[in-house]
Order: sequence, then structure tokens, then C-alpha cells
Amino acid sequence: MTREEQKRAGGGQAAGVSVVMPAYNEEKGIGPQIERLRKVMEGCGRAFEIIVVDDGSTDGTAAEARKHDVRLVQQGRNRGYGASLKAGIAVAQNDWIVIIDADGTYPAESIPALLEHGDEYDMVVGARVGDDVNIPLVRRPAKWFLARLASYLAEQDIPDMNSGLRLLKRPLVEKFEHLLPSGFSFTTTITLALLCNDYRVKYVPISYAKRVGSSKIRAGHAYQFLLLILRTVMYFNPLRIFLPLGLFFFIYGVGKLGYDIYRENVSESAILGVLSAFLLWGIGLLGDQMSKIGMSMRQK
Repeated sequence: MTREEQKRAGGGQAAGVSVVMPAYNEEKGIGPQIERLRKVMEGCGRAFEIIVVDDGSTDGTAAEARKHDVRLVQQGRNRGYGASLKAGIAVAQNDWIVIIDADGTYPAESIPALLEHGDEYDMVVGARVGDDVNIPLVRRPAKWFLARLASYLAEQDIPDMNSGLRLLKRPLVEKFEHLLPSGFSFTTTITLALLCNDYRVKYVPISYAKRVGSSKIRAGHAYQFLLLILRTVMYFNPLRIFLPLGLFFFIYGVGKLGYDIYRENVSESAILGVLSAFLLWGIGLLGDQMSKIGMSMRQK
């Protein structure tokens, strides 16, 4: 018996769900996605609402959304993926938030699997590692590199760093809202924020279909993602960056110093290498203390 069946059998009321769907020029795909989503949510046996956030679309996205029983939030202008999510979450009536894209890439049928783990985990992510994953080949190298970097900095494996299908808890979104950007980096930031603060995150394998319409992701976004990963980890775990950097300069400085002593001619580069190591370690320790103080103050 599943957790939902146990709750219904025991008279318990399952938590309501607010589904937030950001949309920007998704006229062709949003209607079918809403219908798939509604059918799935009706089968979950939970109270739910569907919130469509029109991010300043210039096509008929809003008109298509109005044909369905959804709450429509219109941004007025294109403010970004993250801004759309925050606008939708702000008006949601439930603390359990599911986010999903409007382009048909993420399977609405996987949402019940995410909800199954909602009581045990702080965030449940649909990881695009299933049998049918249609990620364009040109994006895979950058995606792999960024995922490996993020996994190293967060000190745990991250199967999918920026999946757009996930179950979030509203209090956690509100807690880290000051860090969450308005662009595509929203999901990356909330992932790193929770993992770096020891929250429980569950990854559920899902498939990923070919999108309807054209992608909004551009090559320049990879650079933005890289900066965001470094910035977020600097905020939560700066030693993960400064300790290995300092170690690199220390090994270089000590090795160069030993070579210079052998040649009886100590160079400035050897001394600078050792001094740089201690300087980086000092900055890392200072940043670590500032991070802990800042987080403790926000919790109060």
C-alpha cells in the first residue's frame, strides 16, 4: 500500500499541491501540457491548483491558457524563468509546490512519483536520467561539466542540477528567496542551497521528451550557470574552493623552494607561492566564518 493509500485508509488528509507552470511564447505546447497535468493531478486524490505564469509572451500563450481551468498570472513583460516561478509561488494556496515547464518536455505522469516522497524529503527532483532522455547533444558536454563541478562543490552526487520538474516546499523557497535569481539559474541555485545546508533531497528518474517550439536556452547561459555555481558555493561553503586553491600554490611554492635551495638560489616565485597559499587559506577561513554568521542571523 502506498503512502497516499495509507493516508486515505486512516482518514488522513493528503497535503494540497500547487502546480506552477512558467510559460514564455509556448502557444503550441501549453494547452496539451495543461490537459495532461490536470488528468494526472485528478488521479492523485489531492486538492490541487494549476498556476500558469505568462512571462510577457508575445504570442497566444495567455489566450491558450485561458481556455483551461487554471489561475493565470501575467508578468506584463519578460522577466525571466526564475521571476515567473517566484510570482507563481507567491500566489499559491498550498505549501507543496510542483514546478513543471509548459513545453511538453517534462512528463506530468511522473508527478505522483515525486509526491510519494514528499513527506520524507525537503525537495524531490525529477532527474533526467531515465530510458528516454532527449537532451540536445550540443548541450550535453557543458551540462556534464557543470554537474560534476556542482557535485564536487556540494560534496555529493547531483544527477540533475537544473531539472525543471520538482517538488518544493514553500518555506524553503521563502528562506532562500534572497539568493534565487530571476533567470534560468533558479533551479540550480535552490539545488545547491539545499544540498549545502544538509537538507534532504531525493532524485527520481524521469524521461525527457523533445520540446514543442524553440528552446530559450542559449550558449551564453552555460557561463552564467558556472558563475552562479561558484557564487552560491562561496556563500555556503567557501572552503571547498579556497582550500584546494591554496594547496595548489603551497605545493608549487614548496616544490620550487626545494629546487631553489638545491641550486642555492631562492627565487621570489617560491616565496610568493607559499605566501599565496596562506593568503588563500586565510580568505577561505574568513569567508567560512562570515557565511556561518550570516546564515545564523537570517535564521533568527
